[in-house]
Amino acid sequence: MKRRTLLGAAAVSLLSAMASSASGLARSRVRPGDRDWPAPADWGRLRGQVNGRLIEVSSPITPCIGSADRARTAQVFANLRNPYYLGDEAGLTQALGWVDAWTSQPSAYAVAAETTADIVAAVNFARAKKLRLIVKGGGHSYHGASNAAGSLLIWTRRMQTITTHDDFIAKGCEQASVPAATIGAGALWGRAYDEAARQAGRYVQGGGCLTVGVAGLIQGGGFGPFSKAYGLAAASLIEAEIVTADGVVRIANACINPDLFWALKGGGGGSFGVVTRLTLRTHDFPNFFGGVFATIKARSTDAWRRLIARLIAFYAEALFNPHWGEQITFRPGHEIGIGMVFQGLSQKEAEAAWRPFFDWVRNSPQDFTFAQEPAILAAPARDFWSPQFLKGLPGLILSDDRPGAPEGNLFWASNRQEAGQVLHGYQSCWLAKSFLAPERQETLIGALFRATRHWSISLHFNKGLAGAPASAIDAARDTAMNPQVLDAFALAIAGAHGPPAYPGVPGYEPDIAKARQDAAAIDRAMAQLRDLDPSAGSYVSESDFFERDWQTSFWGANYDRLLKVKRQYDPEGLFIVHHGVGSEGWSAE
Repeated sequence: MKRRTLLGAAAVSLLSAMASSASGLARSRVRPGDRDWPAPADWGRLRGQVNGRLIEVSSPITPCIGSADRARTAQVFANLRNPYYLGDEAGLTQALGWVDAWTSQPSAYAVAAETTADIVAAVNFARAKKLRLIVKGGGHSYHGASNAAGSLLIWTRRMQTITTHDDFIAKGCEQASVPAATIGAGALWGRAYDEAARQAGRYVQGGGCLTVGVAGLIQGGGFGPFSKAYGLAAASLIEAEIVTADGVVRIANACINPDLFWALKGGGGGSFGVVTRLTLRTHDFPNFFGGVFATIKARSTDAWRRLIARLIAFYAEALFNPHWGEQITFRPGHEIGIGMVFQGLSQKEAEAAWRPFFDWVRNSPQDFTFAQEPAILAAPARDFWSPQFLKGLPGLILSDDRPGAPEGNLFWASNRQEAGQVLHGYQSCWLAKSFLAPERQETLIGALFRATRHWSISLHFNKGLAGAPASAIDAARDTAMNPQVLDAFALAIAGAHGPPAYPGVPGYEPDIAKARQDAAAIDRAMAQLRDLDPSAGSYVSESDFFERDWQTSFWGANYDRLLKVKRQYDPEGLFIVHHGVGSEGWSAE
C-alpha cells in the first residue's frame, strides 16, 4: 500500500459516496473504451468548432516502453532535460511523476487553444460527454494536476499575447487607473518579464523560474525572487477572463464576480475554470537587481551549530527586510549554500550588508572554509530579464538548444536537473517570524541542526511575507492564500528527485527503493521543523502529494469560502485536481 493512503482511500470513498448521494449526480468520468466514449463523428464536430485545433495526443516516451532501440531512447531522454521541449509537447509535463504518487500520462485528445472560443467549445464538449478535463499551460504541477490518462486536455500554450497598459481600469469598476499588463494564459514568466520591461519599462511580479506558466502561478498564489518587496503575484491581479464549467465566459475582478476573483488569487489552478487571460498591476523598477552566492563548510559538529546560529542571527539583523529574497540551504555534511537576491541596493551596498558575516567566517579558518568564494553581483533592474543580459551570465543561464528555438527561450542552469525529474518527496511549511526573535532563535537553530542529520532544508525567505511593506501584506490579506503566509518569514522546503525516468523503459526505470529512502529521510528532517509549530501550513504549489489535512494546510480558514465558490461555479465537479478545492468527493480513479 502506498504511503499514507490506506485511511485516505477509505475517507475518499466515504466522501465520494456521501457527495453522490447528496447531489444525485453520477460522479464518474467516461474513459476510452467505455460505451459512452465519444464516437469519431463527435470528435470531428469538436475539431470543426475549434478550427482544426483538436489533436490526438501521444507521448514521445511511449515508443520507448519495452523498446530495444537504445539510441532512440537515449535521444528522447536527453531531450527531456530541456524544459522548452517538455512544454512544447502536449503529451508531456515538466516533471515525469512522483514515485508512489503519479506518473505523467498523455491525454487522449487536446484542444491546442488559441482563442477563448476554443476553450468554450472544449469545456462544453467535456461537460456534455462527461469526460475527464485537464488544463495545462506551463505544466509545472508537482501534484500532476496538468495531466491525466484518457482525458481531454485544454492546452493553452499558444495563448501568449502580452499587452501593457499605462492606464488600466477593471471592467465595471470606478477606480483610479493603474499601469498594468494583460497576459495570455499560456505565457511563461521569462517572456512576461522581458515584454513588460521592453514595452513599458515596468516590472510585473511573478515567479523565479523562467519557464513557469503565468496563469498557474497566479492561481497558486505565486512567489518570485522579490516577493519581500512586491508581495504575492496573485495580489497584483486586477482582472481575469475565465471560462467556467457551464461554458460561460466571465470577467472576474473586484466589481464583477468578486468571489470568483478572490478564489483565483491563490485558490489553486484547475479548480474554478479555465483562465484565458490575466491583467496584473505593474511596478516601477528599482535601480538594481542583484544576487549573492557562496558555499560555506564547517569543519566540526560544534562549528556547524555555531554557523547555523550566526547565519540565523545575521538574517534577522541585516536581511529581514524588503531588499532580500530567495534562499539559503542547510545541508548534511555541515554545508550551507547561499543563493540570495536583492533589489533596490547597489553592489557596494550589498557587499557592505554581507561583510560582517563573511568576515566572521574568514576570521575562524580553523572552523570554516569557503567551498565557493562569495560572489556579489548587481545589474540595472530594467535590463535584468532581457535575453541579451541573461546570456551574459556565465554558468547561470542555459538556452533552448533545439534548432530554430527563439532567442528568449532561456532557463536557469539550476533548472536543468529539474526538467523531466521524477520526484521522490517534497514537503514545505511556513516558519513564523516569532522564531527570529532573539529569545526564540535557539529553538529554530536546534531544529535546523537536527533536520540536517537527515536531509537538506532550504529556507526560501521570499516565500514568506513577514518583513515586507505593509501595502504588500495588506494586498495579500485579500487573497485566498493561507493567512499564515502573512506572518511567515520563510517557507522551509525539503525535496528529492531523480533524473528523467519512466516505468517500463529499459535503462530508465525510476529508482523506487532510493525514492522511498529519500522520502523517509525528508519525513524525518521536516518533522524537526513541524515540531516547532504543529499547526504550520504549507504552500499549495510546493507541497507534499500526501499532505495531511490539506484543506487547512493550504488555505486555513479560507477553505470554507473557497468551497462555496467552487460549488457556485462548478457544482458538478468538471474541474477536479488532486487536493484541489472540492476534490474531497473524488478518487484518483
